[in-house]
Amino acid sequence: MDSRLTNRLKGLLLPLLLAPSGLAQQPPSPALPDIRQLMHEVQAHQRQLDKVRENYTYSTLETTQDIDSNGKVTKTESVEEEDFFVNGHVIARTVKKNGQPLSDHDQQKETESVTKRVEKAEKTPPDQPLEGQAISISRVLEILDVSNPRREIYRGRQTIVFDFVGRKDAKTHGLVEDASKKLQGTIWVDEADRQVAHLEVNFNDNFRVAGGLLASIQKGSNFRFDQALVSDGLWLPTGGEGTMQARLLMVKNVRQHFVEHDFDYKRFRVETQQGKDAKVMPEKSR
Repeated sequence: MDSRLTNRLKGLLLPLLLAPSGLAQQPPSPALPDIRQLMHEVQAHQRQLDKVRENYTYSTLETTQDIDSNGKVTKTESVEEEDFFVNGHVIARTVKKNGQPLSDHDQQKETESVTKRVEKAEKTPPDQPLEGQAISISRVLEILDVSNPRREIYRGRQTIVFDFVGRKDAKTHGLVEDASKKLQGTIWVDEADRQVAHLEVNFNDNFRVAGGLLASIQKGSNFRFDQALVSDGLWLPTGGEGTMQARLLMVKNVRQHFVEHDFDYKRFRVETQQGKDAKVMPEKSR
């Protein structure tokens, strides 16, 4: 899953629930699939969508609030980005900060940064993390224990839901994998499309970066993430929300609440031939 945060469901039970009682016997529900097999199918479906996703861009508005010890908001900032996919990786281009377009100087710096990220994404296999932002579902399954599978209707679609918790004894490599051992939560998988529709996660223990010298993410920090079917067969992020509590450099306590809204999906193509002038171009109307 990705930096700012990144990868949502079909109802089948309504006709049965509306049928008059006693007139017909409801057929038994099909057996739940093996969760590990299900997640491998999710990963396979994700790979199939990677190439389709690379024809689309969307906007992201993230609002972050700093909160003091009394729960009062002390500062609010917002960033608007244009997100697109390159070789299965999400690339975010900042276009506004606090509602204001970037200055010419900042636009040039952002263009150069995006170009470097595009070039790196092109060289990084889709199933490998880019800049440590995400790990593959297969790898996640090796780190997490899953339990309590069940079916639920989520936003009108049938989903398979299960809980998970990080394995304390898992052998991990890198910051993201280490942090995964401190997580617990619940995943909603669309049963028809085999896509993650909703994810809720929280830290069940403190997570220390560099032994706590750089930062310590506090127990109780949490976030949720949503994807949805936005067009024929295409699943894209729709938003997320979370609260992070941390201690930085062993001296400063930080508490932030963030809300992300993803919108304005459209087709696009990435121009990389111009090097530092790489940009997202909307397709011409046909």
